[in-house]
Amino acid sequence: MKITIVGTGYVGLVTGTCFAETGMDVTCVDIDIKKIENLKKGILPIYEPGLEEMVERNVKKGRLHFSSSLKDCIKGSESVFIAVGTPPGEDGSADLKYVIGVAKEIGEYAENYMVVVTKSTVPVGTSLKVKNALKEALKKRNISLEIDVASNPEFLKEGAAIDDFLKPDRIVVGVDTDAAKEIMNRLYKPFLLNGHPIYFMDIPSAEMTKYAANAMLATKISFMNDIANLCEIMGADVNMVRKGIGSDARIGTKFIYPGIGYGGSCFPKDVKALIKTAKQNGYDMQILNAVESVNENQKSVLFNKITSHFGKDLKGKIFAMWGLSFKPKTDDMREAPSLVLIDKILHAGGKVIAYDPVAIHEAQKFIGDNISYANDDYDALKDADALLLITEWNEFRSPDFEKVSSLLKNKIIFDGRNIYDGNELRKLGYTYFGIGVK
Repeated sequence: MKITIVGTGYVGLVTGTCFAETGMDVTCVDIDIKKIENLKKGILPIYEPGLEEMVERNVKKGRLHFSSSLKDCIKGSESVFIAVGTPPGEDGSADLKYVIGVAKEIGEYAENYMVVVTKSTVPVGTSLKVKNALKEALKKRNISLEIDVASNPEFLKEGAAIDDFLKPDRIVVGVDTDAAKEIMNRLYKPFLLNGHPIYFMDIPSAEMTKYAANAMLATKISFMNDIANLCEIMGADVNMVRKGIGSDARIGTKFIYPGIGYGGSCFPKDVKALIKTAKQNGYDMQILNAVESVNENQKSVLFNKITSHFGKDLKGKIFAMWGLSFKPKTDDMREAPSLVLIDKILHAGGKVIAYDPVAIHEAQKFIGDNISYANDDYDALKDADALLLITEWNEFRSPDFEKVSSLLKNKIIFDGRNIYDGNELRKLGYTYFGIGVK
């Protein structure tokens, strides 16, 4: 089965590579010529565990190809996936110009029946805009060609995307014709053989499912952060509370870990977009407005603890920061809480020296030389006034605390992810600050 993926960002590259892994003939297309040339050389634009090896393997097998020309590779494709970005506009709505632009281009070059699949996260109703763009382009060519549209939202977790794609909790597909359903069913047959469920539904429902899923997860995070803040005020321990409620099967243990706010490419953007979609249709998403507000405030919680301890003037203070990416196992810096904290520290006169296992190069695009970057975790600690734990990478979980104390100017730790035992650290002479704990 021949398929084309338009867009070689996180979603497009993972999708194309995983389909190739199942034996399909896949071409990933991007207008960024440099990115395509790098991919042909095995240089990936993103970090994702296991992806580089999988790309290399499928390129060698001749199943995975890269091109900067949709025109050259669309012929004979049974499906074309649109996996380009939908960045938030100034009003919070999803910007669909790239999605619609790709739809027009498909209409300009298509020569056979195919299913155009929106893999990008798009608002409800986007499929109609894609259909209209296709029809308009075909009309200009004065040809009669049937092209169906489907919605196939992604549910990939950065850092675990390959497993999520190859062993999905569920596959959601929105279609409105039997022909489109048949092609999508064949496309995902390798996954169905292993018992992974596929849910066919109408297209608007599929589009909404993606936003609803991310909004629910963001809600769990903000709810737990709100509870953590109240725990501190009331003298409760949020880690105990989390265990107490997580044992309830109706709640579960996932996404109830308190911290310094969610970030990344999905949750912030999708929550904003869903709020905006509701407003455009005369409805106020009261819960999601609160979710967004709590998250923005949570990104300042660690800074507030810092200034409560050191004072509002941080001039002359140096802070070692472990972790920059918004979560472990990714170099994604979009909406990362570290960016908010760094900005606040710098404005208060402090300095930051940071270390992250994979995200330093990406972080430099956002931060530049406004901070210093360490070669390893211990190198960041030299003469720092405190350690700030921002991203819970595995290598930060069990450090040599004697070595840490020998390098720090003050034995102070601000733990933004609650990965350390505050009582144990206090016994070692540390001053410890967590989230929602005594």
